[in-house]
Amino acid sequence: MMSPVSTGSDGPRVLLDATGVPADRGGIGRYVDGLVSALAAAGQDLVVVCQRSDADRFTRIAGNAVILPGPSAISHRPARLAWEQTGLPLIAQQVEADLIHSPYYTMPLHAPVPVVVTVHDVTFFSEPDLYSPVRTGFYRSATRTAVRRAARVVVPSMATRDELVRLLDADPGQIDVARHGVDLSTFHPPTDVEARRASDRLGLHGRPYVAFLGVLDRRKNVPDLVRGWARAVDGLDEPPALVLAGSSGWDDGVDQACAEVPPHLKVVRPGFLRPADLPGLLGGAMVIAYPSKAEGFGLPVLEAMACGAAVLTVRRLSLPEVGGDAVAYTEPDAASIAEALRALILDPARRAALSAAGKERAKQFPWEASAQAHLETYRRAAAPQTVTV
Repeated sequence: MMSPVSTGSDGPRVLLDATGVPADRGGIGRYVDGLVSALAAAGQDLVVVCQRSDADRFTRIAGNAVILPGPSAISHRPARLAWEQTGLPLIAQQVEADLIHSPYYTMPLHAPVPVVVTVHDVTFFSEPDLYSPVRTGFYRSATRTAVRRAARVVVPSMATRDELVRLLDADPGQIDVARHGVDLSTFHPPTDVEARRASDRLGLHGRPYVAFLGVLDRRKNVPDLVRGWARAVDGLDEPPALVLAGSSGWDDGVDQACAEVPPHLKVVRPGFLRPADLPGLLGGAMVIAYPSKAEGFGLPVLEAMACGAAVLTVRRLSLPEVGGDAVAYTEPDAASIAEALRALILDPARRAALSAAGKERAKQFPWEASAQAHLETYRRAAAPQTVTV
């Protein structure tokens, strides 16, 4: 039996299930890392259960939280999902948790305490053709379960809240908006050395470039970005390269679009980059292009702004909540992307203005504010429920 350890907080003891965080530290990983660090700094009585490979990391970023490595078998997804239903409730009892926070759609169905679930977006309902059928079915089921059975649901934007209400008839009184944050010590305007190092690692050696950061798939609209970029730089004396940073998605649309690129243009696909390389990548780009068709928040837009990048995105779902007036907008089709991107490439004054505005706007998204919003959710979820007769 594990001995519960208290941090001295007067709020509910929260068991946060970080076992679903992927090793590549994509958007879900940066959300959980940022939230755990800010919750620990706020003095939240927090227990984090995680993959064994992540235990040292969470110990570093949340020193006063209790870090529990899960069993080694849960490194495999089917085993983790099964353990979530049996092992996670048992740990909640052992550590005397007041509630469980499941930060990625799924939740234990028979937990001994209330469960808070983070639903990151509802695009599996609004844009099902952008996903594989198996993935769509799984996340639709998980989202419906969360809406029906969780004590409270956390979403990262008002747009996602509104979509949950519209598409699933969710109770808006059970949904809390807690915007993601950005760590300005990690995501910052790069030094000349950082920008040059990133350029050299990309094999560009000072050549200008447009960049995208995220999963390379149709949902992020990467095929139309590739085609739009190729049109935008057509005929320029020194056409900027296109850098597509991130892991590949489930279909081959990006490969097809890249195969159409004229041979005198350069596309770089470095795969997933280390967090230490991201300021140089983002802040060193002429433009960060993020014309995603379906977003619950849009963390790369926020991180790019924090790095002083000029950002081009679309007015869809949550993205205007993140970018506000500090980014440029386009329609998501290739022709519109080409027109907007070329205009930015040819207008250094406009890029400089967006860079300055983006850095200021990013300051409005501290992880401390996200943690405070989560703390309010935890208090609501753990509060005794009264029954009106």
